[in-house]
Amino acid sequence: MATRKTASRAASAPNVSKDDLLAYYRDMLLIRRFEEKAGQLYGMGLIGGFCHLYIGQEAVVVGLEAAAKEDDKRVTSYRDHGHMLACGMDPNGVMAELTGREGGYSKGKGGSMHMFSKEKHFYGGHGIVGAQVPIGAGLAFSDKFKGNDNVTFVYFGDGAANQGQVYETYNMAELWDLPVVFVIENNQYAMGTSVSRSTKSKTLWERGAAYGIEGEEVDGMDVLAVKEAGERATAHCRAGKGPYILEVKTYRYRGHSMSDPAKYRTREEVQKMREERDPIEGVRAILLTGNHASEEDLKAIDKEIKDIVNASAEFAKESPEPALDELWTDIYADEIPQENA
Repeated sequence: MATRKTASRAASAPNVSKDDLLAYYRDMLLIRRFEEKAGQLYGMGLIGGFCHLYIGQEAVVVGLEAAAKEDDKRVTSYRDHGHMLACGMDPNGVMAELTGREGGYSKGKGGSMHMFSKEKHFYGGHGIVGAQVPIGAGLAFSDKFKGNDNVTFVYFGDGAANQGQVYETYNMAELWDLPVVFVIENNQYAMGTSVSRSTKSKTLWERGAAYGIEGEEVDGMDVLAVKEAGERATAHCRAGKGPYILEVKTYRYRGHSMSDPAKYRTREEVQKMREERDPIEGVRAILLTGNHASEEDLKAIDKEIKDIVNASAEFAKESPEPALDELWTDIYADEIPQENA
């Protein structure tokens, strides 16, 4: 079995177009500003329950969506707002769901951790650690059964990587050559314990070797490196070679959730990462130094994004709360669709 480990790509010489770079910058900035606004609304009491922000990890999902095609699927954990926005879900619907309003993707009944979009092939954030991994294999099994070349991206964290159901799924995925990319978003702290304290093995992707699964480690703070790795992974799956593992080394700037003070790491550590490795600033530097965009161009994009995010917050505030009779809807399917024989 061939495996490989990749270093961070030299972002100063990207093999991508100006339009691609601007799109990645815009998409990452949308996630960043949206999550900042969600944090504000949580502090104001407009978002209840749990709220896990994606700030710092934007390059992971934006890079992988750049490697996806229209009918590919994705499923993830409860840190899911970035994944929704990256696959094209409407910020208004996402913010309305966060605030428990009728205009949300789950009619205000799912909140931060439970959203779904059949149209965008987004099969949910999931509140149970690791539960989305076998679900993702099931989605991939469906495509394998139908004989198309779609790929399913299954996102989970370094904490979930120690769950037994992950390895049961690895085994089945390799046995059945399922077209699934297992994406380990290794932000190094799980819920609040560093990988060095919780995990004996030095890498997480290499655990797939026990099942014959190929994979690699990727610099998750470099959107171009993630895109390239995503293209290798999806090509592998689309060629019928079975699953692939990407361990994407990333970093979240905020705590595990809004209620986490993150005292298990120093402020200096977080600040150093922000100053030296920020994924958005990395693309911004390429755009400016390569004369692909001016400061004014980027300021215009920032204003556009802020307007979109502010509009989503206003939409959420104005959307009514779900009616009480919504408690009894969407519990059972009215009819079960069957594939034509």
